[in-house]
Amino acid sequence: MSGPMDALSHEEILRAGHLACPGCGVTPAYRWALKVLGRRTIVTAPACCFAVIDGAFPYSASSVPFLHAAFEAAPAYASGVRAALDVTGQHDVNVLVWAGDGGTFDIGLQSLSAAAERNEDMIYVCYDNEAYMNTGIQRSSATPRGAWTMTTPAKDGKREPKKHLGEIMAAHRIPYFATVSISHPEDFVRKLETAKSMRGFRLLHYFCPCPTGWKADSRHMAELGRLAVETGVFPLYEVFDGVRTVVNVAPAWTPMKEYLKLQGRFAQVTPPEVEAMEREARAEWARLERRARAEAEAEPAAAPR
Repeated sequence: MSGPMDALSHEEILRAGHLACPGCGVTPAYRWALKVLGRRTIVTAPACCFAVIDGAFPYSASSVPFLHAAFEAAPAYASGVRAALDVTGQHDVNVLVWAGDGGTFDIGLQSLSAAAERNEDMIYVCYDNEAYMNTGIQRSSATPRGAWTMTTPAKDGKREPKKHLGEIMAAHRIPYFATVSISHPEDFVRKLETAKSMRGFRLLHYFCPCPTGWKADSRHMAELGRLAVETGVFPLYEVFDGVRTVVNVAPAWTPMKEYLKLQGRFAQVTPPEVEAMEREARAEWARLERRARAEAEAEPAAAPR
């Protein structure tokens, strides 16, 4: 039986020679994205790991136009690119924002919200490695509770829970939001194809393990993605027009310790804290399921954007 990965183009648009760390979770997803979107794509990226990974000017590993944006303004830059393309009649060119969690959850949230509210015609991929990795592993609002970073070095790590990007985007009623993981490439490609087939503001939240910032072996990046899904840490789901939630993969409820033990950033977490993490993940999953059921029962939903 063939799947979404079998239909991918054999053309390699992402070239060899990029500057990613060994085992970095971002490059497989970027490679898949360019295969789905093709060469009729313009990429905008804020200050982030990927702005370095692509290569220093005048070099680029992308083989498509790549616009470096200010940290807080990638969606604004992309909005300008989209407007210029539309004025010149190039409606078939994809505008892709490729940004880390710092430039999405935190510093870029204002311009992200503005572009989403205007329903700008672009695809936004947030590769979430759960901290500011490019500038030295500082905590972001995407960093989970209990994780060590250079700015949460205390024995109990970060004390606040991770910000809920999906609920923020659902509140904007954007046409499409989806979560994707390095461990589920066919799900990623299918959702990217779905986003490509639509118009308006579409956002994919990509779970992107980082060997350096997570103090993890580079061999375990896909395994960490799989365990994040199985433990309920990172549910895979879609939201259409902010009012219809579809759950894609049910957690296997693998013990949380199996996920945490592969990461040095959680070395200080105690057994009671691990149990609290499991309870929190199960509660979040139950809430997601309730929302999906309630929205299904409330259909027909509001008119799409």
